[in-house]
Amino acid sequence: MKRRNFLGSIALGGSLLSNKEDKIQNPDSLPQSKDPAKNLFFEADMVVAGGGLGGCAAALAALRNGLSVILTEETDWLGGQLSQQGVPPDEHQWIETQGATQLYRDFRTAIRQYYINHYPLTDEARNRKHLNPGDGAVSRLCHEPRVAVAVLNDMFMPYISSGKLTLLIEHKAISADVDGNKVRSLEVVNVKTKTRSKLSAPYFVDATELGDLLPITGTEFVTGTESKSETNELHAPEKGNPENNQAFTVCFAIDYRPGEDHVIEKPVEYAFWKDFIPKMAKPWSGKLLDLSYSNPKTLEPKQLGFHPAGIKTGDMLNLWNYRRIISKDNFKPGTYAGDITIVNWPQNDYFLGNLIGASQKDFEKHANRAKQLSLSLLYWLQTEAPRPDGGKGWPEIRLRKDIMGTEDGLAKYPYVRESRRIKALFTIKEEHVGAENRAIAVANGAPGPKEKAANFHDSVGVGYYHIDLHPSSGGDNYIDFASLPFQIPLGALLPVRMENLLPANKNIGTTHITNGCYRLHPVEWSIGEAVGLLVKFAGEQGVAPRVVREDSGMLKGFQGFLKGEGVELGW
Repeated sequence: MKRRNFLGSIALGGSLLSNKEDKIQNPDSLPQSKDPAKNLFFEADMVVAGGGLGGCAAALAALRNGLSVILTEETDWLGGQLSQQGVPPDEHQWIETQGATQLYRDFRTAIRQYYINHYPLTDEARNRKHLNPGDGAVSRLCHEPRVAVAVLNDMFMPYISSGKLTLLIEHKAISADVDGNKVRSLEVVNVKTKTRSKLSAPYFVDATELGDLLPITGTEFVTGTESKSETNELHAPEKGNPENNQAFTVCFAIDYRPGEDHVIEKPVEYAFWKDFIPKMAKPWSGKLLDLSYSNPKTLEPKQLGFHPAGIKTGDMLNLWNYRRIISKDNFKPGTYAGDITIVNWPQNDYFLGNLIGASQKDFEKHANRAKQLSLSLLYWLQTEAPRPDGGKGWPEIRLRKDIMGTEDGLAKYPYVRESRRIKALFTIKEEHVGAENRAIAVANGAPGPKEKAANFHDSVGVGYYHIDLHPSSGGDNYIDFASLPFQIPLGALLPVRMENLLPANKNIGTTHITNGCYRLHPVEWSIGEAVGLLVKFAGEQGVAPRVVREDSGMLKGFQGFLKGEGVELGW
């Protein structure tokens, strides 16, 4: 076998990663191999499309229970929003002790241990119980994307070695063979070689970022906003709009090199973005490239601070510290000249178009314009952002291409906040989890105390995040309000018709509103883990997943199985 072919076969097997830039590609734009000799066939107990946190959790849950799994990932990095999208974990305040599965907490522990094992930490940082490498304000565990990739690869390695896991990186689903209410096989394409593969299994899991399997399998789904008449939600609009989705963001990493000049070439669209003022039904604070934004809760203009040395900026949040993934003070002197932070701010939210359901032309147009926005923000920070000394710009800021593993320094894939959502047997609405709407529901006769989210008899996990909707493509400003610690109902993971396709990302049965609190890292993981365990349980019982919910005895047995696997079912 030639060396080139040998390396290609290793990549199909699972662990070969590339440092080359990943292009954001729409499946319609991928040339297809028509040579049957180049087509491959794989078979397993479960196929998972999408290597984000939900997909990884689903695969790990099934693998540790003896199932064989095929896991595909469009980029060359596992980890989804945590890695290829460059977003440090958004988590709730109780994450260290409760409100997530044991496996998710084990993953977090392994992240910390990776730094302890491999990095020159200070003695204080090394001995800190809850080490936070970046000391970022957004999370109790802000870390580099590559560390998440390394830990996930380590977690999967025994299963790759034993042959239980087939990991197809740089593969994207393009079509499916469907017989009535069941998916028989999935066809994927290698985004580099264009080789097609057919994947067969009794169960298929859609853990893609945009719910890609739903349209190609004919699974019923919804997108965008529902009207108040449809959901009776307190914050729903009078008129729904399936094209109205939250902003997506192309993140990037920067560090601070005092005394150096790292100003990038002026972006092609800089003139546009420099003067861009968002047009929204409830007005934005002014120009997008500015150190002010709309307060998410009140929509009043709010001033932000910025200083790349990480020092205090009065009473204002220093954006540099918000998603900082490396704080040089946690490492021995000389390790880092400056901190490293991730830029995922209001200023680079892109809402001039959608990726969901976009044509090839529009997909590429909006993905590229979002990149131009992010590069324009960087150039603005380097050349025009106000300094405390009265000057303008911070040329000492350097784009860290290596952190994102791409040639242009931007994330391998956009941070997508919203996806296609299955039409589910049960849809989670604001009345179930929104603090204000829940109080109204209880006053009108809904069971339970108003201080707690609705109790779901079919709970398969828990989570928490406030309802946080970013500005949208339809002209909405922030929609941000309190929610309550909630459960994940099994009914929201079951499509109304399809029997062997399950969601494991932001594509579960929520509304546009409740998606705002079910879309974050630990909840996505919990959804995926529940799905992986459901496939195991339903397979052993010889029933379709929906039967597990319909049969009270079987549901009780499944929930007992979940608890035994370290899954919390209530707060």
